[in-house]
Amino acid sequence: MRRGLLAGLGLNVLVLGVASFLTDVSTEMILPLFPLFVTEVLLASPALLGLMEGLAESAASLLRVVSGWWSDKVGRRKPFLLFGYGLSTAAKPMLALATSWPHALGVRFADRVGKGMRTAPRDAMIADSSEAHVRGKAFGLHRTLDTLGAVLGPGLAFALLPILGYRRVFLASVLPAALAVLVLALFVGEVRRRAVGTSLGLGVGSLSPEFRLYVAVATIFALGNFSWAFLMLRARELGIAAAHAVLLYMFHNVVYAFASLPAGVLSDRVGRRPVIALGYCTFALTCVGFALASSAWHALLLFAAYGLSRGIVEGVQKAYVADLVTPELRGTAMGAFDTFVGLATFPSSLIAGVIWAEVSSGAAFAYGAALSFAAAAVLLVVLRERRRA
Repeated sequence: MRRGLLAGLGLNVLVLGVASFLTDVSTEMILPLFPLFVTEVLLASPALLGLMEGLAESAASLLRVVSGWWSDKVGRRKPFLLFGYGLSTAAKPMLALATSWPHALGVRFADRVGKGMRTAPRDAMIADSSEAHVRGKAFGLHRTLDTLGAVLGPGLAFALLPILGYRRVFLASVLPAALAVLVLALFVGEVRRRAVGTSLGLGVGSLSPEFRLYVAVATIFALGNFSWAFLMLRARELGIAAAHAVLLYMFHNVVYAFASLPAGVLSDRVGRRPVIALGYCTFALTCVGFALASSAWHALLLFAAYGLSRGIVEGVQKAYVADLVTPELRGTAMGAFDTFVGLATFPSSLIAGVIWAEVSSGAAFAYGAALSFAAAAVLLVVLRERRRA
């Protein structure tokens, strides 16, 4: 096994992948049901639901740079993983007890705080635990396992909902999340590394010019990479039934999962930039396809293309971030990258929504395609490949 799929990868990479798989099974058992529970059971308005999601996701984005820098400062990653995964796990059963939307907001906020605390240290540990020439494979494997959890979780939720109801499904979701924390506690080992005693500002300021330029490029792409919810709306316009639209979302996750590892391996061989640019262009062409689509069956191909674009981009760009910074600053870099890209996702969907409402759905997809093609061009022309060995 060590000579095959896991060659060059530390045990931590596999364990972190398994933990992410279990956690995503748990989270995705709740995520598709949460909007229905909040609006139909707790009687919150759609506007309140949007406020809850915005606050929770903003908190997660802002905390990533802090937790990443903090893990660099103290020279340890594992405590942040245990706290982050543990907080999300502890919050989940509280949703089963919620009687009003502020209770649900508190649970959702705590879950996203946990995600914000663990994500950057986890990504830095994946880089710490893998050899440079297989770093793309390491992040690709992690994305594959993580996304397979996002496939299984909704399937379990929809199978169990008629039997258990909302609240008992939320309680059942605690089991895989708790198992993930146990796996981390028992099998993840701290990677010895030098602590960096800098302030947050100095830590971010010490990151390489190439890293800062790539963050700018990735932010351009993120501004055009609007929410998958718009793809669901377009599928409905094309005549796809609501139940089938959910299946399309699950299908895109299957493609995403199985594209991630080959994309990571390819980036190890040919370089990160051309692979990431390929992913950006794939999303751009997906947007063009959605703008021009005229039949319901087109949606199947286009959701597959969307899953392919995510599989190509999301793991490889993390490997590229690790390439562009020193090992002592990987946590800070991962957190800064996630924060900038995460904060860009709010205006991206807002802009797309306004264009959709004021002009047309085709114009919104044209906006996404234009920014994605622009990001790919800047990435290929301006940035140079960094030696990884």
